[in-house]
Amino acid sequence: MVKERARILVVGGGYVGMYTALRLQRKLQQDLGRGEAEITVVTPDPYMTYQPFLPEAAAGSISPRHVVVPLRRVLPHCRVVVGEVTAVDHAKRTATLTTLATDEEGTGPQQLAYDELVLAPGSVSRTLPIPGLADHAIGFKTVEEAIGLRNHVIEQMDIASSTRDPAIRDAALTFVFVGGGYAGVEALGELEDMARYTTRYYHNVKPEDMKWILVEASDRILPEVGADMGRYTVSELRRRNIDVRLNTRLDSCADRIAVLSDGARFPTRTVVWTAGVKPHPLLAATDLPLNERGRLKCTPELTVDGVTHAWAAGDAAAVPDVTADVPGTETAPNAQHAVRQAKVLADNITRSLRGEPLQTYSHKYVGSVASLGLHKGVAFVYGRKLKGYPAWFMHRAYHLSRVPTFNRKARVLAEWILSGLFKREIVSLGSLEHPRAEFELAAGGKPSEESSDDPKGSS
Repeated sequence: MVKERARILVVGGGYVGMYTALRLQRKLQQDLGRGEAEITVVTPDPYMTYQPFLPEAAAGSISPRHVVVPLRRVLPHCRVVVGEVTAVDHAKRTATLTTLATDEEGTGPQQLAYDELVLAPGSVSRTLPIPGLADHAIGFKTVEEAIGLRNHVIEQMDIASSTRDPAIRDAALTFVFVGGGYAGVEALGELEDMARYTTRYYHNVKPEDMKWILVEASDRILPEVGADMGRYTVSELRRRNIDVRLNTRLDSCADRIAVLSDGARFPTRTVVWTAGVKPHPLLAATDLPLNERGRLKCTPELTVDGVTHAWAAGDAAAVPDVTADVPGTETAPNAQHAVRQAKVLADNITRSLRGEPLQTYSHKYVGSVASLGLHKGVAFVYGRKLKGYPAWFMHRAYHLSRVPTFNRKARVLAEWILSGLFKREIVSLGSLEHPRAEFELAAGGKPSEESSDDPKGSS
């Protein structure tokens, strides 16, 4: 039983936010029933996105609705608020909140009071002041971006198949990916695999007509799988005629021309930006201590350093790695740590409310797996190196075991089985992004600027 009534505010509905709230509602089930505890989850989206499945969703191996987990279904004992926390005054135990109805109400942001705060807003894409980047590039952090990119790639193949202008055809079939981490390499590998398969249904587009370019500023890709597997990945991608450029930066993509630091210029209608992430801007709008990288200073017990009743984990938190040999090392901001930190965080909040000693978060990094397309992958797990089909199979098995809820596991497994029995889907549904365009024309109006000037290059 908790010592006193507790209002717990969870900011963010990603890995840490969802898993923390899920475990808290189990641990505090009786307290919630008696009204002695209350859990509020504030999230911009009413679902949690399982990001490791985004590349497969983009390739059409998994339906987009099975990549996300509806928070209201898995958190029935929590209050889920779709909105954004824009500032936190922890000294007063209040958070400034805007919801979907804030503008229509005209009353301004709300002030939400709490007793315990869990900050897990995650991260946002780290961009650079590159000419044309904001106008023409697309990220790869959300399910909307993944599906939009799939539609866009197939649409570019349609454009190339129907145009008589060689310049338009060349630009449509050139795809530039910036960033050699997980997101960039997996997205490139899956989409190139999908596009190469799709060419068999085009009479005048062949796999060798397409240019796939991976741009990485450092001297290696996929550092998480080790140097040897990183070099293997480069050779595997190059064997598929993918142009991998290391120690190279994107200098400009203005006028739909990708200009690289090595002097190369590629007319292209597709630039995918996956060059890292940065802490969520919300962290700078709090009175909590941050480190030099803008992440929350945390203790091994996942409390915010020097502050009571404030907790953090995941991408937003700089958590000391107690298993590291080098003092001062922090845990990597990845899903492997986030899921495990959420479990300890929820347990520690429960222990704190009941006056019990806190646990220390300790998890030694076991390795990584990455998919490079259908039946292709790399892995470095417990010191063992795998590549090709075994690594791809391990990638699928691991993430199937980690995706939340039995419902999602069953649906994803069923889709994999069906995709193995039948042919891939090669349909572009780009009109889903602008569903009113057709009706506006029928009603005698003009298509909105949004639908007629798609920043991703779609027609």
